[in-house]
Amino acid sequence: MSSSAPPTRRRLVGVSYKMYFDLAKTNDYLEAVLPPLSRLITSLNQPTDVFVIPDFLTILPYAQIIKSNNSPLLLGAQDSHHSDAGAFTGEVSPKNLAQAGVKFVEMGHAERRKLFGETDESVALKAEGAVRNNMIPLICIGEVTKGGGVQKAVDECWVQVEQVFAKIREDAEVVLAYEPVWAIGASEPASAEHVVAVTQALRQKAHSLGRSGVVRILYGGSAGPGLFTKLEEGVDGLFLGRFAHDPKAFLETIKEVGGGVK
Repeated sequence: MSSSAPPTRRRLVGVSYKMYFDLAKTNDYLEAVLPPLSRLITSLNQPTDVFVIPDFLTILPYAQIIKSNNSPLLLGAQDSHHSDAGAFTGEVSPKNLAQAGVKFVEMGHAERRKLFGETDESVALKAEGAVRNNMIPLICIGEVTKGGGVQKAVDECWVQVEQVFAKIREDAEVVLAYEPVWAIGASEPASAEHVVAVTQALRQKAHSLGRSGVVRILYGGSAGPGLFTKLEEGVDGLFLGRFAHDPKAFLETIKEVGGGVK
């Protein structure tokens, strides 16, 4: 076990489009977000990284536009196969994603676990594939059991990532996106106190491994104005869904996560 201080962590905020946007809306979103983003990021009080995760069809044109505008916006992918190449019809290679300019690869989302049979083992393999190609695994975690308390939540979440930490390089960066599965779509989300307690405990467990790689933790649940300030003692930022499908809401959230503007 290492007693050294954990690596420095920048704040992080991003949005996934899931399968909500058609191509026209996808283009409109980038046109709305990209022009003000560079100035906003440089004016924030806290160093902050910003990413978007569109569908696969949009990754290449997004990458080209981001590059041509010299924008700090980072790209993610909603999934990846674990192998770089092979007879895997319909899958997307992590090698190709890296070559396309992808920085983060999302994996382990509750929807993919429920609908497509994704497991802790397959997530670990995908994380290894992402790291092998110099991308960052963005691993969605969350306890299924409601009312089990903080320790029960931590134990359930840790099972979802322990194979990842065992399989990837010690110096590899990882992002954990936490949201209790029982709170997804619920009328009342998990309390801020619960989220902070669980994420603080998960960070301590990750640090106890003595890893040299940065481990950032996001809250991945429903967001709204003022949410991050209630959670910042436990998380490094927010991983947003439909709330941030409004470009103005996304930009305002970036400002909040970044500690406001100078």
